[in-house]
Amino acid sequence: MLSAVLLVPGVILLAQIMAVERLAILPVTLAFGVLAGLVQIIGLLRWVYLVPYLARTHEDPQAGETTRQATAVVFQAFHRTLGVGVGEHLGYLFTGVWTVLVGVGMVLGSLFPGWLGWVGVVLGTGQIVGSAEFLGPNEERGWSFAGVLVPVVYLVWSAWLIGTGVFLLVAPL
Repeated sequence: MLSAVLLVPGVILLAQIMAVERLAILPVTLAFGVLAGLVQIIGLLRWVYLVPYLARTHEDPQAGETTRQATAVVFQAFHRTLGVGVGEHLGYLFTGVWTVLVGVGMVLGSLFPGWLGWVGVVLGTGQIVGSAEFLGPNEERGWSFAGVLVPVVYLVWSAWLIGTGVFLLVAPL
């Protein structure tokens, strides 16, 4: 959850750096980046507050079978809504849109090398595609292509973020 929290100030700082370019897409880019962080925070908060309570309730020696079954249903409802729906689906989708927009800003502007922007566009597109992992007919088991795509894209995306940060540290702005 803390990495999602850290995404928000990172998004804001990058927007401030890119603001010198005066690109029309920057406000939308900033909005999607902040939304990406917020929905991931909301999705992950269930593990901090709700899940421990449900686990204690489920494992209470005095709890009956009906209580255990109800606890399991509540967990699944919140897991699928906050976790899969909000945190993962909207988190991947908004992160992907933000990444595409940052990449476009890098390509259109002069602060970053164009190739770095194109890498961002490709990775963001992969995140957007991956956001469909549990949609529609894939709800129960997940879309196998997205199941393979998401970890690879996020690993390379992390390297892209680090590379962008290193570039900002060494580039004369």
